[in-house]
Amino acid sequence: MREFVEFIVKRIVDSPDSVDVSYIEGKSTAIIELRVASEDVGKIIGKSGRTANALRTLVSAVASRQNQKVVLEIIEENK
Repeated sequence: MREFVEFIVKRIVDSPDSVDVSYIEGKSTAIIELRVASEDVGKIIGKSGRTANALRTLVSAVASRQNQKVVLEIIEENK
C-alpha cells in the first residue's frame, strides 16, 4: 500500500525526491503518513480538495479489497 501511494504522488509533485511515505500498523486501522514539500502541498490537495479526496478514495478502495481500514494523512514538510 505504501508503495502504491508513493508511486502516484511522485508523479504529481514537482519535488518527487522530497516525498516520504510511512506506513503505521495499528490494531484495527493502519495510517499512511504522506509527507511532501511545502511547495507541493497544493498539488496534493488539489482544487477544492479533489486530489486529496481521490487519493483517499483509492487508498480506501485498495484497503477494503485487502480487508483493512487505512487512513491517509497528508503532512506538509517545512524546509
